[in-house]
Amino acid sequence: MSVRLVWRKAVNAVMLGLTGVCALITVGVLGVILGYLAWHGGRDINWNFFTKLPAPVGEAGGGMANAIVGSAKLLVVASLFGIPIGLLSGVYLAEFGGRWYSFFVRYATDLLNGVPSIVIGIFAYAVVVVPRHQFSTLAGGFALGIMMIPIAVRSAEEFLRAVPSSLREAAMALGASRWRTVATVVIPAALQGIIGGIMLDLARVAGETAPLLFTAFNNLYWSPGWNQPTASLPVLIYTYAISPYDDWHRQAWAAGLVLLALVLAANIITRLMLSRRGAARGA
Repeated sequence: MSVRLVWRKAVNAVMLGLTGVCALITVGVLGVILGYLAWHGGRDINWNFFTKLPAPVGEAGGGMANAIVGSAKLLVVASLFGIPIGLLSGVYLAEFGGRWYSFFVRYATDLLNGVPSIVIGIFAYAVVVVPRHQFSTLAGGFALGIMMIPIAVRSAEEFLRAVPSSLREAAMALGASRWRTVATVVIPAALQGIIGGIMLDLARVAGETAPLLFTAFNNLYWSPGWNQPTASLPVLIYTYAISPYDDWHRQAWAAGLVLLALVLAANIITRLMLSRRGAARGA
């Protein structure tokens, strides 16, 4: 065996080992985080955690039902604002966009995706909270909706572009207009992937804290309607974690475990949907 061949095999073995170690570290970090959260917060997760309001300092028990409902309300508002804009923009870029204008929109979308969340929070504070003179669920949902737009645009565009051109040509050959082809053929064909991208988008903004500190603020009680300050899991985790009370620390660990579990569930469901879509296309 030549020296060159031995060297190549040795380098291959070393690089293969390094990639395996890096992959193991990546999975291990997630395992450590999950284990740490489960160890510190798992004991405080019970039925009261999901159904009761936060207890006063010094009293045992209590829960974060208001924060769970508040997070759901914020995501609803964010979805109603961010998803339609992102989806329609993605449809335009994939089906109707010209060369230079599309390049500008994509570039602006990528820049928006890189804007720090705290900057978006300050912007939402200036344009929604200050004129209305109050924090609210609508202001928090507006901030999260802005953060959802770029991901919704790019994911919708990619999945629409993945639809075979033969489907478009067949629909238009039967007399359908361009818009009718897009609405009744292209979008339904890419719908599963678009929904998966939307779920990843929701999972991404569900854990944001900085924008909500400027917009939704916080609330230790139920938040009626949509124009009042509302609690959310990320903000309540932050509030409890920096407090000097051990009971609140345990509640913060439990809330962190619940939030991470919800994000993981959304990611797993998305992966399953995309894998089913890929299997269907292969069949």
